[in-house]
Amino acid sequence: MKNLVLLALLLSVAGCASVTGEKLQPITVQTIQDSKEVAGAGCTLQNDAGKWFVTSPGTVTVHKSTGDLAVDCLKDGNVVGHETMVSRSNGAVWGNIIIGGGIGYIIDRNTGAGFDYPATITIMMRKVGEVVGLIQPSAPTAPVPASK
Repeated sequence: MKNLVLLALLLSVAGCASVTGEKLQPITVQTIQDSKEVAGAGCTLQNDAGKWFVTSPGTVTVHKSTGDLAVDCLKDGNVVGHETMVSRSNGAVWGNIIIGGGIGYIIDRNTGAGFDYPATITIMMRKVGEVVGLIQPSAPTAPVPASK
């Protein structure tokens, strides 16, 4: 009986991301435009746990979260890129659910330890006028007189 209890205790600790997992994650950011790497873009990474800055290509350590990670990059004031990275549960959090039930999952969810972002993020850069949905300001036009 003692061996069974010890085995269950060891399995629950091994499956617990809050015990074995990291709350921080290094992420490499690279930027490309027209199938070529763009160096020197300033990028901001942001989730509900904080905000971080990196110059591409580069690596930054972020605080993991269950929330998505928004990545915005800018180079020379007119070349931009944006991606949203989805936070995905890692294997340790599933071990917590199977072995330990909901308590460990709640801890992992609150600390972000049971969730990961992609290790490498590639941002597609475009000139400001090429970005879909971005409205360029136009030159003012003279008002059209009303016809009688």
